[in-house]
Amino acid sequence: PYDEKEQSGLIRNLVVRRGHHSGEIMVILVTTRPKIFRVDQLIEQLIKQFPAIKSVMQNINDQNTNAIFGKEWRTLYGQDYITDQMLGNSFQISGPAFYQVNTEMAEKLYQTAIDLAHINQDSVVLDAYCGIGTITLSLAKHVKKVYGVEVVPQAIEDAKNNALLNKIDNAEFVCDDAGKYMVELVKKNTHLDVVFVDPPRKGCSEEFLEHLLQASPKEIIYISCDVATQARDAKYLNEHGYTITHCQPVDMFPHTFHVETVCLLSRK
Repeated sequence: PYDEKEQSGLIRNLVVRRGHHSGEIMVILVTTRPKIFRVDQLIEQLIKQFPAIKSVMQNINDQNTNAIFGKEWRTLYGQDYITDQMLGNSFQISGPAFYQVNTEMAEKLYQTAIDLAHINQDSVVLDAYCGIGTITLSLAKHVKKVYGVEVVPQAIEDAKNNALLNKIDNAEFVCDDAGKYMVELVKKNTHLDVVFVDPPRKGCSEEFLEHLLQASPKEIIYISCDVATQARDAKYLNEHGYTITHCQPVDMFPHTFHVETVCLLSRK
């Protein structure tokens, strides 16, 4: 095992991902260096004990950091993704991509967000911080066009594959910083009816919020895993013409103080 103080040892983290509906398992060994002693025997025993394992990945993280993953990925066994289902769509999930751990409650969270939005078959929608496209592709059947933007290249590859997998042709995915992409949309004068926002814990960048206001959608659906940064961003949007008209907490992590919230902000 890796010793953080001494910065010595091999195995930093062991990450297990399991598809809630499919039962497929991915095991990720996060190591400080490429070589793992007797890794073939280890994998052989793992597969024997747990036949649901479809993927064994290695991530190499040699940096003195508290980040879980480094930049280099290797496939040690099987494929480099697992598959699961959410809200009627199938999703390929790779090692670096974000996917909600509590799938049952994530489905409730996303369905709540979709139900809050006043959308129809003529609506044009943006899903910012879209990850592998879970919200984007869940929205697709309800709207005319949906754009998804995400800064992680592998997640966007997954999202594009997931669109093909589900035969969805009205979703367009772009790998870019959400703030910079909003700048481009505003420059092109792209009309947006509703913008869905599901940022990381730090919330939205000021650049993104500024250009979101310039895009002037009639509604913003803001999903958050940190109510403090959501409150900060909502205050900013409120000062510039948007009002929270609905807020729904969702208990994604039972028996902890963590709660996800989905807010509907309507243009005044």
